[in-house]
Amino acid sequence: MKWIGKILAAFILLMAAALVIFLVTFGQKKYKERDMVYFNDLLYELSDDYKAGASIEELEKKYECDIVLKTENISLELTDYYSKGALVLDLSPNGEYIGKVVWNDHYSENEKDNNEIKRLVITFWTVILIVGSCFIFLIYFTLIKPVNEMNEFASEIAKGNLDIELPIHKRNLFGTFTESFDMMREALRASREREIESEKARKELVAALSHDIKTPVATIKAACEVLDMQLMKKAEEGNPDASNMLDKVQIISSKADLIDGLVSNIFHATLEELEKIEVSVKEENSTLIEEYLGRTENSGNVILENHIPRCLVYLDRIRMEQVIDNIIGNSRKYADTDIRVNFSEITVEGGKSENKEAGNYIKIKISDNGPGVPEEELPLITEKYYRGSDVRDKTGYGLGMYLVKLYMDKQKGGIEYYNDNGFVVELLVKKV
Repeated sequence: MKWIGKILAAFILLMAAALVIFLVTFGQKKYKERDMVYFNDLLYELSDDYKAGASIEELEKKYECDIVLKTENISLELTDYYSKGALVLDLSPNGEYIGKVVWNDHYSENEKDNNEIKRLVITFWTVILIVGSCFIFLIYFTLIKPVNEMNEFASEIAKGNLDIELPIHKRNLFGTFTESFDMMREALRASREREIESEKARKELVAALSHDIKTPVATIKAACEVLDMQLMKKAEEGNPDASNMLDKVQIISSKADLIDGLVSNIFHATLEELEKIEVSVKEENSTLIEEYLGRTENSGNVILENHIPRCLVYLDRIRMEQVIDNIIGNSRKYADTDIRVNFSEITVEGGKSENKEAGNYIKIKISDNGPGVPEEELPLITEKYYRGSDVRDKTGYGLGMYLVKLYMDKQKGGIEYYNDNGFVVELLVKKV
């Protein structure tokens, strides 16, 4: 506000000074009065010369006047002279009126005055132009330029360029504000650097934990190999319990392999980067899916109502086993009832439907008899980190169904879920 007040005060003073100069200049202008004695003497001399035989042209040139030889007192020509303020005297050389003698001296002086006024106006306009230009430059450098610099600075900040520095001119109107703005940039840059360091530390922690997990998993796998050889030897010797125990050991070994694969993925990805986990889709035998479900059946209440149609399907072995484990694990955690699995074949026609490509699919229907999911929460259960209102004291991170949908989509399949006397999940696995 101080700068604006100074600018306005300087401009008002300048305009006032220009006005005073203009008024003083015109106030000093005086129009000289006619000397009537002088013009009367000229008239007598002119009359004498006329009587001596001088011509009208000679008289006009000598006495710098106009002679109108008309006896009428009023005429258009004389009216024009009167309008211009000319001095008009009667010409009577021998006592007889023959016309008028006209001295148009004021007209010439008026022309000079008009020219002088024009010069003054042009001078005044030039001064105003120069002052206005200086005022505009002053406004530009004190107001517009700092604002433009701040706009460019804000654009760079929006792009994430926090290393750009904002020029600080403490003497302009925005000096303090630009300094505060630059301090904000420094704070943002420091915050981003802390975030990067925190992310780096988090990834290092995940890598360290992954390494630590791999160690006991490797021990479990080694123990399973030893047990497998011992049980196979006992089975060959006719021990009836050896075969059952061998199946259990193989399940433990299979789960250890699954854990090992998942930990390897965690080693290269964090929870915020789950979309980057690679899914390697290959042509596999559909019976693999029934084997995965059969392994969960050994743990309790999973009932296979029929066998899966034998065919080739597109899937990733590790991801498909993880999908099944997540769904079965959720049903056990939240329903704790029998889990029924049914296989069927369907065909999707007419281009794409609900993000599924046209073609033939194996549908795996997995259902329980639990309370299901509240209808208002159904659209949200495949969102990352979402946990329903019924989780109570149950552990989890809200990633199970999110990963199920992610992996099924990347395997060229799909997922549908709904309530029907319990919670139902339908997995669609694309046939080759």
